[in-house]
Amino acid sequence: MSWGIELWDQFDNLEKHTQWGIDILEKYIKFVKERTEIELSYAKQLRNLAKKYQPKKNSKEEEEYRYTACKAFLSTLNEMNDYAGQHEVISENMTSHITVELARYVQELKQERKSYFHDGRKAQQHIEICWKQLESSKRRFERDCKEADRAQQYFEKMDADINVTKADVEKARQQAQVRHQMAEDSRADYLSILQKFNHEQHEYYHTHIPNIFQKIQEMEERRILRIGESMKTYAEVDRQVIPIIGKCLDEIVKAAESIDQKNDSQLVIEAYKSGFEPPGDIEFEDYTQPMKRTVSDNSLSNSRGEGKPELKFGGKSKGKLWPFIKKNKLMSLLTSPHQPPPPPPASALPTAVPNGPQSPKQQKEPLSHRFNEFMTSKPKIHCFRSLKRGLSLKLGAAPEDFSNLPPEQRRKKLQQKVDELNKEIQKEMDQRDAITKMKDVYLKNPQMGDPASLDHKLTEVSQNIDKLRLEAQKFEAWLAEVEGRLPARSDQARRQSGMYEAQNPTTVNNCAQDRESPDGSYTEEQSQESEVKVLATDFDDEFDDEEPLPAIGTCKALYTFEGQNEGTISVVEGETLYVIEEDKGDGWTRIRRNEEEGYVPTSYVEVYLDKNAKGAKTYI
Repeated sequence: MSWGIELWDQFDNLEKHTQWGIDILEKYIKFVKERTEIELSYAKQLRNLAKKYQPKKNSKEEEEYRYTACKAFLSTLNEMNDYAGQHEVISENMTSHITVELARYVQELKQERKSYFHDGRKAQQHIEICWKQLESSKRRFERDCKEADRAQQYFEKMDADINVTKADVEKARQQAQVRHQMAEDSRADYLSILQKFNHEQHEYYHTHIPNIFQKIQEMEERRILRIGESMKTYAEVDRQVIPIIGKCLDEIVKAAESIDQKNDSQLVIEAYKSGFEPPGDIEFEDYTQPMKRTVSDNSLSNSRGEGKPELKFGGKSKGKLWPFIKKNKLMSLLTSPHQPPPPPPASALPTAVPNGPQSPKQQKEPLSHRFNEFMTSKPKIHCFRSLKRGLSLKLGAAPEDFSNLPPEQRRKKLQQKVDELNKEIQKEMDQRDAITKMKDVYLKNPQMGDPASLDHKLTEVSQNIDKLRLEAQKFEAWLAEVEGRLPARSDQARRQSGMYEAQNPTTVNNCAQDRESPDGSYTEEQSQESEVKVLATDFDDEFDDEEPLPAIGTCKALYTFEGQNEGTISVVEGETLYVIEEDKGDGWTRIRRNEEEGYVPTSYVEVYLDKNAKGAKTYI
């Protein structure tokens, strides 16, 4: 089977077919090139997708990835990066092994095809020239033969005519002989050219064209074989990365199998455990039997001077506080007068009210009524200290000792801080050891450097170590305090709360709306609209163990006031007392005389705040 024999007359069709074969090859190259672009685009999109869901550094998301489910998801993202890398490998291999190689082969194929068809056209042109020569000699021979016949006929005619002279006959005979000679020469030339043409034609159809067509056939078969090999390479490139892709998928499955729901549940406990104990049961209050109390039982006015009264509900005391409720706030709400203060008596002051002094006259309310009103009360206003603390927490400026956190969380943060400081100390110590060794080397080999040049650096590192150790000791002390407090938190919380208020006397006023967690840290009200909900069991003598509120100023009694209601205190005109709580808008001011505390009408006293306060408010 040879194109030179079977297709000897299909030169033009072979030319079209080979061009179509090159077009097919170029189309396949374009297909592979677009596939590589798709692979690159897919890999890029996979990488962007994995990057999009990667946890951001120094963010809350990093803390979430300690859970096994999140770790498995992070492993999946990492494997997706490797998965995308394999698609990039597919693109690179297809580009180098198929696209580039086939593009080079197409250029070579075009040159080879051009050469073969150039030779074929050259052979065609040669045979066409021979054919034209043959046709020309044939026509000349035919013309000469016709001229010779006409000359012969003319001679015979002249020879038969008796009227023609002998000279004319001889001339006609010579002319006929010349024409016959020319015809013979044309015949010989035509015969020679015909033989030559037949030889060239035989060579053309049996030698030149078959050889050219055979080369074209071989070229086309190589092209077909090459495109088949490229398709095999196309599949092999994909097959080569299948094991690695399978390994990526196996790693994803392995990560999924490593998810431990019990471990994640334990991590949730460690992350959010507060360390508080749940409140006890609420005792039943029998309202059918009125509570019988003495003045000393329902008033704090003489609680510190006459002993420690026991405040109980149902006769049972467990010594527990309600979560996040400040005891001072609770006591003030339970003991403060719930009636308008009396107007001041008539005096020489221009702003005095002409009515006589009126002491509040009403029946004493049971303590349980005070408690019920406290249970349904809403916060009115935050003190400046709470507002400042809430703002600082929102801005991320948490206390250095993490006192804003529950005990367990605070312990974890302090432990983490101690570990970080110990690592920094170890790092500084390693640096100090390295500088010391370098100094020893300089001492032994002065040409290498000046030992004195390292003294400043060594001193600086030593100072850093001392600072870090002091810092670590501070946090270790806080950690020891928290760890010692966790078993019995109430006393420690009260002491810490009292110490904090003693250190900040000017910001204690108007803090009855604050909430204090059992570990002594403060938290803000969630909303002005949310009701204050407390769970309480009973009261005990723990309230009397609390340190007294610090004084925020002094006051002078302008009029005599006889405190007959619970929570009030009697004062004498001209008497000087300590102010421990300002008027919160209800017309009453809380004062102290020695260890006796109570409320007096604000209009009955003239208040002088400490110099650390915003200023002095005078109520006349």
